[in-house]
Amino acid sequence: MDIKQISPDQVVYLSVGPFNLNATIVYTWLVMALLVLACILITRRMTPSENMSRWQNLLEIVVGFLRGQIRDVFGESPDMYVPYIGTLFVFIAVCNLLAVVPGFEPPTASLSTTAALALTVFAAVIGFGLMRRGVKGYLLQYVQPTPMMLPFNILGEFSRTLALAVRLFGNMMSGAKIAAILLAIAPLVFPILMNALGLLTGIIQAYIFAVLAMVYIASATRVERERYEKTRKQQGDDNG
Repeated sequence: MDIKQISPDQVVYLSVGPFNLNATIVYTWLVMALLVLACILITRRMTPSENMSRWQNLLEIVVGFLRGQIRDVFGESPDMYVPYIGTLFVFIAVCNLLAVVPGFEPPTASLSTTAALALTVFAAVIGFGLMRRGVKGYLLQYVQPTPMMLPFNILGEFSRTLALAVRLFGNMMSGAKIAAILLAIAPLVFPILMNALGLLTGIIQAYIFAVLAMVYIASATRVERERYEKTRKQQGDDNG
Protein backbone atom coordinates (compact mmCIF):
# COMPACT_ATOMS: atom_id res chain seq x y z
CA MET A 1 0.00 0.00 0.00
CA ASP A 2 1.56 3.32 -1.03
CA ILE A 3 1.06 6.73 0.49
CA LYS A 4 -1.80 7.64 -1.87
CA GLN A 5 -3.88 4.63 -0.83
CA ILE A 6 -5.81 5.08 2.41
CA SER A 7 -7.08 1.52 2.85
CA PRO A 8 -5.84 -2.02 2.11
CA ASP A 9 -9.14 -2.43 0.22
CA GLN A 10 -7.47 -0.52 -2.61
CA VAL A 11 -4.65 -3.07 -2.91
CA VAL A 12 -6.15 -5.64 -5.30
CA TYR A 13 -4.21 -8.84 -5.99
CA LEU A 14 -6.77 -10.62 -8.17
CA SER A 15 -9.90 -9.43 -9.92
CA VAL A 16 -12.49 -11.80 -11.40
CA GLY A 17 -15.58 -10.01 -12.67
CA PRO A 18 -17.17 -8.04 -9.81
CA PHE A 19 -15.09 -9.90 -7.19
CA ASN A 20 -11.76 -8.48 -6.01
CA LEU A 21 -9.24 -10.30 -3.86
CA ASN A 22 -7.76 -7.37 -1.97
CA ALA A 23 -5.23 -7.03 0.83
CA THR A 24 -7.93 -6.79 3.50
CA ILE A 25 -9.29 -10.24 2.64
CA VAL A 26 -5.87 -11.85 2.20
CA TYR A 27 -4.39 -10.57 5.45
CA THR A 28 -7.59 -11.19 7.44
CA TRP A 29 -7.47 -14.86 6.45
CA LEU A 30 -3.75 -14.92 7.14
CA VAL A 31 -4.31 -13.63 10.69
CA MET A 32 -7.15 -16.10 11.28
CA ALA A 33 -4.99 -19.00 10.08
CA LEU A 34 -2.13 -17.81 12.28
CA LEU A 35 -4.40 -17.64 15.34
CA VAL A 36 -5.86 -21.10 14.71
CA LEU A 37 -2.39 -22.58 14.27
CA ALA A 38 -1.13 -20.84 17.43
CA CYS A 39 -4.11 -22.13 19.44
CA ILE A 40 -3.49 -25.70 18.28
CA LEU A 41 0.23 -25.57 19.05
CA ILE A 42 -0.18 -23.90 22.46
CA THR A 43 -3.14 -25.89 23.79
CA ARG A 44 -2.05 -29.38 22.71
CA ARG A 45 0.56 -29.51 25.48
CA MET A 46 -1.21 -27.56 28.18
CA THR A 47 -0.48 -28.66 31.71
CA PRO A 48 -1.88 -27.63 35.13
CA SER A 49 1.58 -27.92 36.68
CA GLU A 50 4.04 -25.07 37.12
CA ASN A 51 6.29 -26.53 34.41
CA MET A 52 4.31 -24.92 31.64
CA SER A 53 5.64 -23.60 28.37
CA ARG A 54 6.32 -19.91 27.86
CA TRP A 55 3.46 -19.68 25.36
CA GLN A 56 1.00 -21.25 27.81
CA ASN A 57 2.25 -18.83 30.45
CA LEU A 58 1.65 -15.90 28.07
CA LEU A 59 -1.81 -17.23 27.20
CA GLU A 60 -2.76 -17.55 30.86
CA ILE A 61 -1.56 -14.00 31.53
CA VAL A 62 -3.74 -12.65 28.68
CA VAL A 63 -6.79 -14.66 29.79
CA GLY A 64 -6.30 -13.69 33.43
CA PHE A 65 -6.00 -10.02 32.47
CA LEU A 66 -9.18 -10.16 30.37
CA ARG A 67 -11.10 -11.96 33.12
CA GLY A 68 -10.10 -9.26 35.59
CA GLN A 69 -11.13 -6.45 33.24
CA ILE A 70 -14.48 -8.10 32.46
CA ARG A 71 -15.16 -8.72 36.16
CA ASP A 72 -14.45 -5.05 36.94
CA VAL A 73 -16.75 -3.77 34.17
CA PHE A 74 -19.61 -6.26 34.56
CA GLY A 75 -19.38 -6.78 38.29
CA GLU A 76 -20.09 -10.50 37.91
CA SER A 77 -18.51 -13.75 36.78
CA PRO A 78 -16.65 -13.22 33.48
CA ASP A 79 -17.12 -16.79 32.20
CA MET A 80 -19.94 -15.92 29.79
CA TYR A 81 -18.13 -12.99 28.16
CA VAL A 82 -14.48 -14.13 28.00
CA PRO A 83 -14.76 -16.09 24.69
CA TYR A 84 -16.25 -13.18 22.76
CA ILE A 85 -14.30 -10.31 24.33
CA GLY A 86 -11.10 -12.36 24.24
CA THR A 87 -11.53 -13.17 20.57
CA LEU A 88 -12.11 -9.51 19.74
CA PHE A 89 -9.07 -8.37 21.70
CA VAL A 90 -6.66 -11.02 20.40
CA PHE A 91 -7.73 -10.64 16.74
CA ILE A 92 -7.41 -6.84 16.76
CA ALA A 93 -4.16 -6.93 18.73
CA VAL A 94 -2.53 -9.45 16.37
CA CYS A 95 -3.69 -7.48 13.29
CA ASN A 96 -2.24 -4.29 14.75
CA LEU A 97 1.01 -5.82 15.99
CA LEU A 98 1.75 -7.47 12.64
CA ALA A 99 1.65 -4.00 11.07
CA VAL A 100 5.32 -3.67 12.05
CA VAL A 101 6.17 -6.53 9.67
CA PRO A 102 7.31 -5.08 6.33
CA GLY A 103 4.73 -5.69 3.61
CA PHE A 104 1.91 -6.59 5.98
CA GLU A 105 -1.26 -4.55 5.56
CA PRO A 106 -3.27 -4.53 8.82
CA PRO A 107 -6.92 -5.42 8.11
CA THR A 108 -7.93 -3.05 10.91
CA ALA A 109 -6.85 -0.15 8.65
CA SER A 110 -9.87 -1.02 6.47
CA LEU A 111 -13.30 0.39 7.28
CA SER A 112 -14.91 -2.84 6.06
CA THR A 113 -13.07 -4.83 8.75
CA THR A 114 -13.76 -2.39 11.58
CA ALA A 115 -17.42 -2.12 10.51
CA ALA A 116 -17.72 -5.91 10.61
CA LEU A 117 -16.18 -5.98 14.11
CA ALA A 118 -18.53 -3.22 15.26
CA LEU A 119 -21.51 -5.12 13.86
CA THR A 120 -20.52 -8.17 15.91
CA VAL A 121 -20.53 -5.92 19.00
CA PHE A 122 -23.98 -4.63 17.99
CA ALA A 123 -25.23 -8.22 17.68
CA ALA A 124 -23.53 -9.24 20.94
CA VAL A 125 -25.21 -6.37 22.83
CA ILE A 126 -28.61 -7.60 21.64
CA GLY A 127 -27.78 -11.27 22.22
CA PHE A 128 -26.40 -10.87 25.76
CA GLY A 129 -29.18 -8.40 26.60
CA LEU A 130 -31.87 -10.86 25.55
CA MET A 131 -30.20 -13.72 27.42
CA ARG A 132 -29.84 -11.81 30.68
CA ARG A 133 -33.00 -9.71 30.70
CA GLY A 134 -35.43 -11.58 28.46
CA VAL A 135 -37.23 -10.17 25.43
CA LYS A 136 -39.59 -7.92 27.40
CA GLY A 137 -36.95 -6.64 29.78
CA TYR A 138 -34.50 -5.87 26.98
CA LEU A 139 -37.02 -4.09 24.75
CA LEU A 140 -38.39 -2.02 27.63
CA GLN A 141 -35.05 -0.25 27.98
CA TYR A 142 -35.74 1.55 24.69
CA VAL A 143 -38.77 3.31 26.18
CA GLN A 144 -36.96 4.41 29.35
CA PRO A 145 -37.31 6.84 31.02
CA THR A 146 -40.26 7.74 28.75
CA PRO A 147 -41.66 6.26 25.49
CA MET A 148 -40.78 9.52 23.77
CA MET A 149 -37.12 8.46 24.00
CA LEU A 150 -37.68 5.42 21.75
CA PRO A 151 -36.30 6.95 18.49
CA PHE A 152 -33.36 8.53 20.34
CA ASN A 153 -32.45 5.27 22.09
CA ILE A 154 -32.57 3.38 18.78
CA LEU A 155 -30.52 6.07 17.09
CA GLY A 156 -28.02 5.88 19.94
CA GLU A 157 -27.54 2.14 19.37
CA PHE A 158 -26.67 2.68 15.71
CA SER A 159 -24.54 5.78 16.25
CA ARG A 160 -22.29 4.15 18.84
CA THR A 161 -21.80 1.15 16.53
CA LEU A 162 -20.78 3.52 13.74
CA ALA A 163 -18.48 5.43 16.10
CA LEU A 164 -16.84 2.18 17.20
CA ALA A 165 -16.02 1.26 13.58
CA VAL A 166 -14.83 4.71 12.53
CA ARG A 167 -12.69 5.24 15.63
CA LEU A 168 -10.62 2.09 15.15
CA PHE A 169 -10.38 2.61 11.37
CA GLY A 170 -9.33 6.25 11.77
CA ASN A 171 -6.65 5.49 14.33
CA MET A 172 -5.12 2.58 12.43
CA MET A 173 -5.34 4.24 9.00
CA SER A 174 -3.82 7.51 10.22
CA GLY A 175 -1.06 5.63 12.03
CA ALA A 176 -0.18 3.70 8.87
CA LYS A 177 -0.13 6.91 6.81
CA ILE A 178 2.06 8.78 9.29
CA ALA A 179 4.49 5.85 9.40
CA ALA A 180 4.61 5.70 5.58
CA ILE A 181 5.30 9.44 5.33
CA LEU A 182 8.03 9.42 7.97
CA LEU A 183 9.69 6.35 6.44
CA ALA A 184 9.65 8.05 3.03
CA ILE A 185 11.31 11.16 4.50
CA ALA A 186 14.01 9.42 6.56
CA PRO A 187 14.06 5.66 5.98
CA LEU A 188 17.18 5.14 8.12
CA VAL A 189 16.02 7.09 11.18
CA PHE A 190 12.36 6.33 11.81
CA PRO A 191 11.89 2.55 11.34
CA ILE A 192 12.87 1.52 14.89
CA LEU A 193 10.91 4.35 16.51
CA MET A 194 7.82 3.73 14.38
CA ASN A 195 7.93 0.00 15.08
CA ALA A 196 8.06 0.65 18.83
CA LEU A 197 5.17 3.12 18.62
CA GLY A 198 3.26 0.71 16.38
CA LEU A 199 3.49 -2.06 18.98
CA LEU A 200 2.29 0.27 21.72
CA THR A 201 -0.60 1.86 19.81
CA GLY A 202 -1.67 -1.51 18.41
CA ILE A 203 -2.18 -2.95 21.89
CA ILE A 204 -3.86 0.24 23.13
CA GLN A 205 -6.32 0.31 20.22
CA ALA A 206 -7.23 -3.34 20.76
CA TYR A 207 -7.71 -2.70 24.48
CA ILE A 208 -9.93 0.35 23.89
CA PHE A 209 -12.10 -1.52 21.40
CA ALA A 210 -12.51 -4.44 23.83
CA VAL A 211 -13.32 -2.13 26.76
CA LEU A 212 -15.93 -0.24 24.74
CA ALA A 213 -17.50 -3.56 23.73
CA MET A 214 -17.60 -4.56 27.42
CA VAL A 215 -19.25 -1.26 28.40
CA TYR A 216 -21.90 -1.54 25.68
CA ILE A 217 -22.73 -5.14 26.60
CA ALA A 218 -22.70 -4.34 30.31
CA SER A 219 -25.20 -1.53 29.74
CA ALA A 220 -27.57 -4.03 28.12
CA THR A 221 -27.30 -6.44 31.07
CA ARG A 222 -27.14 -3.95 33.94
CA VAL A 223 -30.51 -4.92 35.48
CA GLU A 224 -29.36 -8.51 35.85
CA ARG A 225 -26.06 -7.33 37.30
CA GLU A 226 -27.80 -5.12 39.85
CA ARG A 227 -29.92 -8.09 40.86
CA TYR A 228 -26.74 -10.20 41.20
CA GLU A 229 -25.08 -7.59 43.41
CA LYS A 230 -28.21 -7.25 45.55
CA THR A 231 -28.33 -11.01 46.04
CA ARG A 232 -24.67 -11.10 47.05
CA LYS A 233 -25.21 -8.28 49.51
CA GLN A 234 -28.18 -10.02 51.05
CA GLN A 235 -26.17 -13.25 51.36
CA GLY A 236 -23.41 -11.29 53.05
CA ASP A 237 -25.84 -9.72 55.52
CA ASP A 238 -27.36 -13.12 56.27
CA ASN A 239 -23.94 -14.66 56.87
CA GLY A 240 -22.92 -11.69 58.98
